[in-house]
Amino acid sequence: MKEGRLFDKPKHVKRLLMGFYIFLLLLIVADLFLPKHPAFPWEEYPSFYGAYGFVACVSLVLASKYILRKMVKRKEDYYE
Repeated sequence: MKEGRLFDKPKHVKRLLMGFYIFLLLLIVADLFLPKHPAFPWEEYPSFYGAYGFVACVSLVLASKYILRKMVKRKEDYYE
């Protein structure tokens, strides 16, 4: 008999994703009520660190795709 893996059944994947979404929602709600001790004024905004991390990650991917790739990429016949 073949045992099924955790991600083989769509029901398990949907439950896992729903758990992640609920956890994300709880973190966002908790961020609204937890006291903050900001060093800069813009750190007081709700979900500042999440937005900052998202923008940083997207800009890193775009920079590596359009800027760094041109510096590192070799010609097709480089090893010939």
